[in-house]
Amino acid sequence: MVAQQAAAAFITGLLAFAILANCNTEGDILYAQRMAWQDPKNVLKSWDPTFDNPCPWEHVTCDNENYVIRMDLGKAGIIGPLVPQLGELKKLQYLELFGNGLNGSIPTTLGNLSNLVNFDLQENMLTGTIPASLGSISTLVNLRLYGNKLTGPIPPSLGNLTNLVTMDLQKNALSGSIPASLGNIETLRSLNLNGNVLTGMVPSEIVSLASVRNLSLNVENNNLTGTVTSAGLRGANEHVTCRLSRLVLWLGLALAALF
Repeated sequence: MVAQQAAAAFITGLLAFAILANCNTEGDILYAQRMAWQDPKNVLKSWDPTFDNPCPWEHVTCDNENYVIRMDLGKAGIIGPLVPQLGELKKLQYLELFGNGLNGSIPTTLGNLSNLVNFDLQENMLTGTIPASLGSISTLVNLRLYGNKLTGPIPPSLGNLTNLVTMDLQKNALSGSIPASLGNIETLRSLNLNGNVLTGMVPSEIVSLASVRNLSLNVENNNLTGTVTSAGLRGANEHVTCRLSRLVLWLGLALAALF
């Protein structure tokens, strides 16, 4: 009987510990991120894993249900990778990690951040490709990845970001062609792709978006075969190709005929 009572007490204790641990799941995620980073400025000193939740921590903001909705660590001097567990912060709206020494790749799990509005990883040392999973974040308004060391193509899935206003991918080493699907983003007002190694031509869908929706497009310093300066596009080459020039002329005539 005594042995059975002891075993029951032990199991109850384990269950209680598991419940308590689960109550601070988001704190566990952020603490795992802290442990993966070097923090020479000691900006994460308040990230104490013994707290009931991470809401009192500096650089963290929670909603009234104690879910993390903001991480504000721009220019904080932190160094190291992003942990995949960040994709489990299901209410996160603002991920502000610009101007640090982040390295490694962007975890594909960040595509699970279904409430994200601002995704700001600019001016770090991130490598690898842009995950196609980011195209699943339908709430995203600003995507800023410029000034890293990202390679590979621009995922066509980014064309699914139908609430996006700003896409800053400049000053990386992105290659391949510009996806025509980006022309589907009618809310887009700023598309900066300059300073990569992109090839081919600017898709007509994006030219149309620049002409009709007042999109500001910068594609300078790539390996593109043609640009259209008359449509407000700043291009990679000094020469304007006849094909794109005729396209813009045709679009202009077509629009004029509507009015």
